[in-house]
Amino acid sequence: MKADHFDKKFDDGQDITGYLDISKTVRPGEALQRINIDFPHWMIQALDEEAKNLRVSRQAVIKFWIAEKQGHYSA
Repeated sequence: MKADHFDKKFDDGQDITGYLDISKTVRPGEALQRINIDFPHWMIQALDEEAKNLRVSRQAVIKFWIAEKQGHYSA
């Protein structure tokens, strides 16, 4: 399909998803990068207790708290 025909379909509000290959799409800034971080034992215990209460992983608690602190989530 030529670009102008594709653009017209899009502009007309037609479903163009069948023309797209989204198998390799990524959101900018969403790539994962592994890090190592050392916490004191008491902090790990507190994280594990919170994770248990929320029924999520320790990693999920850390990610949420950091995102919340950065203003990505609000309580």
